[in-house]
Amino acid sequence: MRFQTPLVPARLIRRYKRFLADAVLESTGEEVTVHCPNPGAMLGLKADGTRIWLEPNNDRKKKLKYGWRTAELAGGHFACIDTGLPNKVIKEALLKNQISELSHYHTVKPEVAYGTGSRVDFLLAQNGLPNAYVEVKSVTLRRDGNCAEFPDCVTERGAKHLRELTEIARTGARAVMLYLVSRTDCDQLRMAADLDPKYAKAFDIARDGGVEMLCYASTISNTGMSIGKALSIDPAPQNRPRVV
Repeated sequence: MRFQTPLVPARLIRRYKRFLADAVLESTGEEVTVHCPNPGAMLGLKADGTRIWLEPNNDRKKKLKYGWRTAELAGGHFACIDTGLPNKVIKEALLKNQISELSHYHTVKPEVAYGTGSRVDFLLAQNGLPNAYVEVKSVTLRRDGNCAEFPDCVTERGAKHLRELTEIARTGARAVMLYLVSRTDCDQLRMAADLDPKYAKAFDIARDGGVEMLCYASTISNTGMSIGKALSIDPAPQNRPRVV
């Protein structure tokens, strides 16, 4: 998945009101207000002075002329902060059969109603195979070592999705929770039980109930984002320090 226009570098001044951030463009020194497409905690990705990459737009209907897409990390790594991009990456990967566990499905339907007032990210279908219900979660938290963690804050909605997938698994259909690690400096995933113990418990119940847990890395650059290699999911640690 390629960005529509080339990204430009800036320095973050502050992120506020969930969907807004102020930044200074490196090329001109101009201070601009940008759209932050991430309502989450963004732990470790919003420190003042962080080098970030913005996507400019010329849409007259948009009040803000820049959208925040990535944060630059140590060692030349990147994190995608736009929560809308991972689903696009996964859709592209599904259509190209790049996810081995789901490569036998040729029909990919996004945003299909299921559960209680929910829409599954993707419903996969193929003659002779049970339908596969796939939920996608973007992972951006890393607190130590090379391990990504999910979630970065309490997510009742995320726990609800796990419960609904568990019910799907009981019907005989495939229920899949797919975690896309949206940063390039991790090679495994674990649940952040200290940040949301209810989600970690729901994860264990769902996995024991037949929900398939998949995790994939991503490749991120200033030109685009794509799926990477499969990653392992490890047990949740205890007493992990909190990052802000």
